[in-house]
Amino acid sequence: MNLKGGIKVEAITKVETFNQVISETQPVIVKFFAGWCPDCTRMNMFIDEVIKDYPQYAWYEINRDDFPELAEKYSVMGIPSLLIFQNGEKLAHLHSANAKSPEQVREFLDEQNQK
Repeated sequence: MNLKGGIKVEAITKVETFNQVISETQPVIVKFFAGWCPDCTRMNMFIDEVIKDYPQYAWYEINRDDFPELAEKYSVMGIPSLLIFQNGEKLAHLHSANAKSPEQVREFLDEQNQK
């Protein structure tokens, strides 16, 4: 568990925890990442500031390599990917190709907030 600007990003280490998290009634964001991924490292450098501006979400992260079955189930082909879940449903997916900058992540989150 990391403290990012006072906001927790909780690591998911069990499938049961993942299933519980995505079933929340409030929207949650799950970041799929891997330790070897340079784009994941780059995202970690800017995500703190983004998280501060979107406190309506609980933020989680899960290592894609530890849970390939979840990555496959939710069509996580590239990392990092940000998925928004609520009530057990995937509402939105920011694919890795579009998650290279803070501007791209903010644009994605702003689009979700307008729905």
